[in-house]
Parts: sequence; structure tokens; C-alpha cells
Amino acid sequence: MRPVPHATSLRRAPVQRRSAERLTRILDACADLLDEVGYDALSTRAVAQRASVPIGSVYRFFGNKRQMADALAQRNLERYSERITQRLRQAGEEGGWRTAMDAVLDEYLEMKRTAPGFSLVDFGNQIPVGSRHAEPNHRVADRLTELLSGYLDREPDEDLRRVFLVAVETADTLVHLAFRVAPEGDERVIQEAREMLRAYLARALD
Repeated sequence: MRPVPHATSLRRAPVQRRSAERLTRILDACADLLDEVGYDALSTRAVAQRASVPIGSVYRFFGNKRQMADALAQRNLERYSERITQRLRQAGEEGGWRTAMDAVLDEYLEMKRTAPGFSLVDFGNQIPVGSRHAEPNHRVADRLTELLSGYLDREPDEDLRRVFLVAVETADTLVHLAFRVAPEGDERVIQEAREMLRAYLARALD
């Protein structure tokens, strides 16, 4: 079964398999509708209809569409983390931080191109929900510090987290630029981003 968001993003965490499957259908429907109608036109009723669940099932988990979109962003981060972990497991110990950087950037680009709703939500930074308790790029940097510190044989300290935060902010800005230039991401801009990240991380991690 696909991962569901952390319980703190939900009104009620799913306990039984049937409930978890229903939550997955709700979030899948939310992602599809984001691509079709955008955030402003998204409604909990439309999500319930698309997911073939009673509207009460949506409100069991979410008070409004903002909470639903945030849960989708959290699920995106879980899936992103899984993809990076799998990629690094296949690579073994070869390559060091350069292999890790390619995995982080390539998997982000792949989700940007293929994951439903990702162009509007990704990890939360484009959700129009107003003030947030934590900026999404900080959330991503924290997760990368957790995931990669062992692979890089580095302490998961504030220095490493700061390095990842700078890299994430840089990659985020340049990838968004690439997708504004071309629908599938301008390869020249992406390559420039890759070179900038390599130069910065070489100074910080070599």
C-alpha cells in the first residue's frame, strides 16, 4: 500500500486497511482534480465524487481543501523520500555525494513531470494556505539530512542541514524556472542548475 500522510496532518488517522485505502483514493482524486481545475476551483464535494466516497468520508480526514492539499504535499514528500532511498540502495556505496545529488535532483524532476497535482502542490510551497508552521523547503532539507547523512558518512548536524537547505532552495528556484521556460523543463536550465549545485556541494562536502 502507498504511504499515507503523517497523522498530524489528518483529523483522524486511518486505522484499518479499508480506511487507509479510502484515504489514498481521496488524495489521488485531489491530485487529479488539481491538474484539471486548479486549486481555486477544487472542492471537497468534487473530490468525494471523483473518489467514489461519501462526502462524510472526506470530512472524516480533512476539515477543508487546504488540509487536503497539505496532506497531498506530505504524501509527495514521503514518496520522494522512497524514490531517493531506492535509487541510493541500487547505487550502493559508489559515487558519494555526487550520486546522492543526482538522485535528489533527478527524482524531483521525474515527479515534477509525472506525479498528478505535483505542479501545483509539490511539497507544499505553492499551496495558497497563508502562514505555515514550517516552510516546505525546510521540511525537505530536514528529510534529506535524515536520509543522506548515513550515506555520506556525515553527522546530521546543523552544518549539514544548512548545506542541504541552501541546495534545496537553489534547486527549487532553478527547476521552477526551467518549467516556466518549457513544459517538460528546459534541459539547458536544468544543466545549469546541476553545475551550480555540483560546484556548491563540492566546496561544502569534499
